[in-house]
Amino acid sequence: MSEPLGGLAGAPWVRTRLRTAPTAALLTAVLVFVTAFLAAALPRAQDRGADQALRELIRRHGPTAGSLTVKVRPDVLPSAEEPVDDSGLRGTELDLKAKAVAGAVPAPLRLTADGPIYGSAAKASRDLMDSGLARPGGLPPKLGLSYLNAAASHARLVAGRWPTAAVAHPRYEVALSEVTAATLGVRVGSTLNAGPPVGGTSDGARAEVVGLFSPDQPESAFWAGTPCLAAACLSSIVKDGMAIPYWSAGGLVGRGALAGLSSWGAGYLDFYQLPFDPAALHADRLPAIRSAVASLMAGPANVRLPDALGSHDIQVDSVLPQLFTEAAHRQAAIAPLTAGGPLGAAGVAGAVLCLAAALAAERRATELHLLRARGGSRTGVLRRLLGETAVTVLPAALAGTLLALLVLPTGRWGASVLAALAITLVALLGLPLRALVLSVGPRPDGGRRRLVVELAVAAVTVGALVAVRRRGVAPGGDGVDLLLVGAPLLLALTAALVLARLHPVLIGWVARRAGRRPGLVGFLGLARAARGEGRRNRPSVLPLLALLLAATTAGFGATVLDSVTAGRERAALTDVGAGARVAGLAAAVLPEGFEAAAARLPGAGTATAAWTDDGVSVGTSGSALISGVTVVVIDPVAYAELARDLGRGGFDPALLADDGRADSSVPALVSRDVAERLGGAPGAVRFASAELRVRVAGVVDGTPVVNGGGGTRTMVLPAGPATRRLPRLGRPNLWLATGRLETAALRDLLQRLSPARPVAAGAASKQWSEDSYSVRTRAEAARELAVDPLQRTGVGLFWASVAAAGGYALLSVLLTLVRAAPERAALLARLRTMGLRPWQGLALILAEALPQPLVAAVAGGLVAAAAVPLLGAAVDLSAMVGAPVATGLRTAWLPVLLQVLALATIATATVVAEAAVSGRRQITTELRAGDGR
Repeated sequence: MSEPLGGLAGAPWVRTRLRTAPTAALLTAVLVFVTAFLAAALPRAQDRGADQALRELIRRHGPTAGSLTVKVRPDVLPSAEEPVDDSGLRGTELDLKAKAVAGAVPAPLRLTADGPIYGSAAKASRDLMDSGLARPGGLPPKLGLSYLNAAASHARLVAGRWPTAAVAHPRYEVALSEVTAATLGVRVGSTLNAGPPVGGTSDGARAEVVGLFSPDQPESAFWAGTPCLAAACLSSIVKDGMAIPYWSAGGLVGRGALAGLSSWGAGYLDFYQLPFDPAALHADRLPAIRSAVASLMAGPANVRLPDALGSHDIQVDSVLPQLFTEAAHRQAAIAPLTAGGPLGAAGVAGAVLCLAAALAAERRATELHLLRARGGSRTGVLRRLLGETAVTVLPAALAGTLLALLVLPTGRWGASVLAALAITLVALLGLPLRALVLSVGPRPDGGRRRLVVELAVAAVTVGALVAVRRRGVAPGGDGVDLLLVGAPLLLALTAALVLARLHPVLIGWVARRAGRRPGLVGFLGLARAARGEGRRNRPSVLPLLALLLAATTAGFGATVLDSVTAGRERAALTDVGAGARVAGLAAAVLPEGFEAAAARLPGAGTATAAWTDDGVSVGTSGSALISGVTVVVIDPVAYAELARDLGRGGFDPALLADDGRADSSVPALVSRDVAERLGGAPGAVRFASAELRVRVAGVVDGTPVVNGGGGTRTMVLPAGPATRRLPRLGRPNLWLATGRLETAALRDLLQRLSPARPVAAGAASKQWSEDSYSVRTRAEAARELAVDPLQRTGVGLFWASVAAAGGYALLSVLLTLVRAAPERAALLARLRTMGLRPWQGLALILAEALPQPLVAAVAGGLVAAAAVPLLGAAVDLSAMVGAPVATGLRTAWLPVLLQVLALATIATATVVAEAAVSGRRQITTELRAGDGR
């Protein structure tokens, strides 16, 4: 009997099987195709999001943040003699050294097309002594000269020509940017007379403006690396306690003037800027990239720079190490979503594939036993099952993997291929291994083995929980915390094993209670649910595991997102201090009628106006001075209501009640440090031209008026008594309100109420209001915190994983229903002959099929809720929130409940739809053909 299996005489096995069950083969191929695509796509989507977040993090820190700058000072100081034309030797030397520096960049770093950006600059600037130049603070502007290689290819010549002549000391040819020339008030042909350089001994020099240029991209790394070259900078010096502004500008010299830079600035400084290509910065290669940058800054590549540059006075600067450290910390902190969601979906998908293989093997159990009885060897049967599965699985898995690689291009493909390969192996080996188990038959010690496995899983889960709680948050930059990510899934696995044992007991108890009531439909359905579906008469762990994993993943992730939203709102409230904040700048007060008009805006809640000054000094009774106190003059009742609504700085307004006497001290609420300095004695608030005596009426730890909450010396005075003594304190320069106000509405209101700006003819009042007022809302601050691509990717990836996990969980319910459908149809057919009504048949199906998904969904929600106190203390939400927040999750039942209800509702709809579609047809077939079993 082994000849048809082992030899070539029989019909081709694979072709025969595929012709016999083409629908099953097609559905298996579709399942494997979708699963392989998702398995390969999720890591690539995660990589793309992490890459985008890394590049956005660098971009937000400025155009030069993605660069590394090498500054070189000559070992031999230049001579103080007049420079002569070096016939381009310095320029050629710069070119060769730039190539050497570029060649020292190690992989995987790669320079952009503009790199390296190099040149030379005078060490110091010179004062321009011409009287016609702009002098905002009475100080002469300063001009620094530099040479920037290939500047002409990155700018457009507006007037004149590029400087070409060599230096004929003391004459220099320079080109200025169009913006700089307009700022200083010069034009082509102007001669700028410069005094001696700072710290230099040479005489004055002249800079002749021979050309004006306009940079193609002023904010690019090419121009931003040389300060004040694309546009003049407003700098300042402090003199007698006052900041005096002056203009600082940069001018370009030609290649032939390189030798003259040392005379202009008492020496020169060569610079080589290495802008790295953002396309080569991949988050998955972050350790290698950090190592390469470290090598350039203080490693093997840095050691080779002195020989290549001919100097030992080399300075290498870059903010990339700090940014890479922050990026690594953020990636690890967001892992509970970006890794936990896909890992949960992968667990559900694996359970469904195993369930499909198990059901297929049980469906063909009679066939496999017959083959074995006719002499087929176990190896021969398994080999043919493997070949049959491979013809269906391998092409579908390969197509799904290739589609994911094409649709989501990224630099890394190994993780995607490995994930798809794991799914392929599960789908490929599931049926043969299950058939092998069925061929062996039940073992006497099977129950003990199952108990040992379950205890081992429980022990691993307990160990993971204990380790996470003891260790806390993993150090930032150490990569994904797999223990923290996998702990919720281990909890779900343990709960599924426990539920598989408790399910018959719980449902059996409910069935017995139902048996005491009239009618047998509920009792019969619940009894069959407790006994188990299928011929093995016991519930399968795999459907429970799929549903539990889906519910746990969705519930725990939703709790994380809810905590992120709450943390972001708290961070926005701390930043703004209220729902909306309008503050006057540079002594500006609120326009007339603003308070009344703002209170009528949509979304406005409790509001109050105040006068505030953050640079006030308070004198103590011991003649000591407390400086830097923020004084707030505000209506006590409105302020107390506002503080109560915001939940910070609340107090009893009766504390600020005044006795009405003009010579008495004004009651004040002060921060704790001010109260300790004042003691119980009165103090004196010293303004520019007046003094106000105050006494401490109470202590508050925080005030919504001061951005950022506590930590600032504050003093709150009642508006009535304070303004009676000092009327100028009655014009408010600050407005606070609760509610959900929008920035645009407040700015429009300021535009309508503010007078036109007088300094520029025809200037719009909008510009005046923007220059004079700071407008911030809580909604705007929360949106700003949520713009990070890493957050968007994490949230999107999580919801995609939840959708995939939910889909696979419902597929497990459907597979279980389809597997039990023939047996259930035979039962219903018999009951129909005994008078069972159609609606009773539907009720029987629901009573039998619904307990398992409903119990699993509820158990998954409970596991997700339990994971919050067990694991929440180790979850760092700062990366997701966008601001530093306290580590840990907050327990929120509503997000978990919504996920459980959604999963239970869809599962119920699936059961009802399957019963309505297939139940009547199968019952009719059974009644027509009879029960052949």
